[in-house]
Amino acid sequence: MKSSLQKQETRDAWIMMSPAIIMLLIIAVYPIVRTFWISLHEMVLTDPGSGFPFIGIENYVKLFQDPRALASIGFTFKFTITTVVLELIIGVGAALIMNKTFKGRGMVRAAILIPWAIPTTVSALMWKFIYNDQYGLFNDVLFRMGIIDEYKAWLSTESGTFMALVITDVWKTAPFMALLILAGLQMIPNELYESAKIDGANAFQSFVKITLPMVKSTILVALLFRTLDAFRVFDLVSVMTGGANGSESVSLYAYNNLMKFLDFGYGSALSILIFIIVFIISLIYMKALGKNLA
Repeated sequence: MKSSLQKQETRDAWIMMSPAIIMLLIIAVYPIVRTFWISLHEMVLTDPGSGFPFIGIENYVKLFQDPRALASIGFTFKFTITTVVLELIIGVGAALIMNKTFKGRGMVRAAILIPWAIPTTVSALMWKFIYNDQYGLFNDVLFRMGIIDEYKAWLSTESGTFMALVITDVWKTAPFMALLILAGLQMIPNELYESAKIDGANAFQSFVKITLPMVKSTILVALLFRTLDAFRVFDLVSVMTGGANGSESVSLYAYNNLMKFLDFGYGSALSILIFIIVFIISLIYMKALGKNLA
């Protein structure tokens, strides 16, 4: 049985948390519930005369029968896995370099964060010019190096478009991964490396036995943020390709249905699908992170 003091403390805690809980319900929970309710209706604003009848899960059935929706989901997963893996590898390498003591380390740390500080829309436009088939820097560098014989329109083919999007996203967000991992590296006591060196461990053994286990939780947090961000990719694809050549992400397809086709019912179903997938990804990472901290 709880004592009167414990009951009072519990009541006070709920009272103090109530403003935050109310704001969370208004800002987060209500929009999700409302979007789900709309997804159960046929709501096409270009045909208001038909009304907005309740159709149950027909929009969700349509979603899994829609080749364009399935293609956008497939592209999003492919893009997410490719970029996150590359960003993890580059991020770990950059973090290890920035964690070393050398002259000009502060300048290197500042410079490596510049791509991440640039807004996504700006970097997407910049890289779109870089990939231009007439005057783009990408073609010029490859041509001077003898890798290509003539300038190519990289954004005109499916493989070229995917490669261009991956390079752009990795260039911009790998510094974010490096920054998070660097924070984890700086928490490792130097005594551990000194002890390992005395025991005869080489650099690779120290990395595997000390560095990786100590920064595992940090890496998982970095992967969680980057995976969720990559799966929700919208502005990069919208600006660089507009979804052409099989590069339409599920977020962009949902936007097109909502804002261009004004099909709020189907667009809401796509939005709920994104929410469910993101929620599942979050649960997987949180479970892995919980086991690592246990």
